[in-house]
Amino acid sequence: MEALDLARWQFGVTTIYHFLFVPLTIGLSFIVAILQTFWYRTGRHEYLQATQFFGKLFLINFAMGVVTGIVQEFQFGMNWSEYSRFVGDVFGAPLAMEALLAFFLESTFIGLWIFGWHRLPRGVHLACIWLVAIGTNLSAYFILAANAWMRNPVGYEINEETGRAELNDIWAVLTNDQAWSTYIHTVGAAFITAGLFVVAVCAFKLWRDIKHGDTGETGVAPSTSERALFRGAMKVGLVVVLVAGAFTVLSGDNQAKLAAEFEPMKLAAAEALWDTEEGAPFSTFAVGDTEARHNPIDVTIPNVLSFLATGHFDGEVHGMNDLQEAYEEYYGPGNYIPNVFVVYWSFRLMMGLGMFGVAVAAVGLLFMRGRERLPRHRWFYYAAMAALPAALLANIFGWVLTEMGRQPWTVHGELLTAESVSPGVDLATVATSLAVFTAVYGVLFVVEVGLLWKYVKKGPTHLVPDLKDDKDESALPHFSY
Repeated sequence: MEALDLARWQFGVTTIYHFLFVPLTIGLSFIVAILQTFWYRTGRHEYLQATQFFGKLFLINFAMGVVTGIVQEFQFGMNWSEYSRFVGDVFGAPLAMEALLAFFLESTFIGLWIFGWHRLPRGVHLACIWLVAIGTNLSAYFILAANAWMRNPVGYEINEETGRAELNDIWAVLTNDQAWSTYIHTVGAAFITAGLFVVAVCAFKLWRDIKHGDTGETGVAPSTSERALFRGAMKVGLVVVLVAGAFTVLSGDNQAKLAAEFEPMKLAAAEALWDTEEGAPFSTFAVGDTEARHNPIDVTIPNVLSFLATGHFDGEVHGMNDLQEAYEEYYGPGNYIPNVFVVYWSFRLMMGLGMFGVAVAAVGLLFMRGRERLPRHRWFYYAAMAALPAALLANIFGWVLTEMGRQPWTVHGELLTAESVSPGVDLATVATSLAVFTAVYGVLFVVEVGLLWKYVKKGPTHLVPDLKDDKDESALPHFSY
């Protein structure tokens, strides 16, 4: 065990933990804005309640995401100072833009949105939450552009005297093919996750009604003051999941083609493809021998991988054995094959768990045809609640695939992970910080889940009193969080 190993574990733990909150923040900001827009346009009380209810859950998640994100960035100076020295001039530019432009925008207007109820005109207040949503997604783009540069470095040159990468074209960094494709794919997955969060919460509240009452022939739950609210919010969540699912699938197809061009080793590892093939098959299940570098068991679909990678069923896809030989010749001796087991199964778990959530959304909309219908089958409510953790896991496995598939590089073709770690940090120091971070994050996780559970169980009725005329500005109550 070396400091490098624990430093990688620490960065992986903090990144994955942080990314539990990021997708919900990205997607929920837009969903809350949509719900408030519906209230603004219709004046219907249930949309006001839904805005306040899911707005509170969004704010809890937003606060936790900010805290964990700040801690994550500290590691660039703590455990990865050599990486920071090498890429700081390039990597720092999009991160600075994220902080000065996007985060400033979202943090300013989220404050106005929180304290602007009954103080700002209704249209101005609505604009605040939309600006929060826009700022959140701009923030995601700048961060993903920085990450994409690590997988496809562009817009830079190496200073021979200092040995550092120096930025010479910020536009190339921001318009990197990997950046915009990764953004669409990641944000699509975030909207799936946030949509399924709304669906899961609504399913839980409606399931309790159906569990204790007779739904009858029409599949309508017993009449409650909250039924219309959760039915409407569930339908919004289901539509968001389906639309986002389409974007995620299309961008995922483009991601495969970009991987074939810029990260062929990652693509080969994700498919356990050892040898270069024309008309390469898509592996559905494989048992590999990494020592002998072949698959004793491999259940495949002919030609599909070639189509995904090249757009042609007979296209050539490079295998790991040939790429290893080429990399050794070009970069020098070393093992350039990532952990095939982790990359292979992360890819399949990402796809399988993500598509499960999209399937739940499709079935839910089918069941909810008509104005007052709700799904009559109790199994759907269980599936809807299970789809949320499935979506969160799909996001995690997606990032494991992205980061592990790039190994052994931190910056592909330029900087190895083994050369990126801080030289002055020993094993005991990293072990201590890893233990402390893990303990603190465990406590924060309990706090986060406890707060969400508390307010989900309470429901929306404690937030908004009944109003005879929602369009009467003077009748609006003062909301506090």
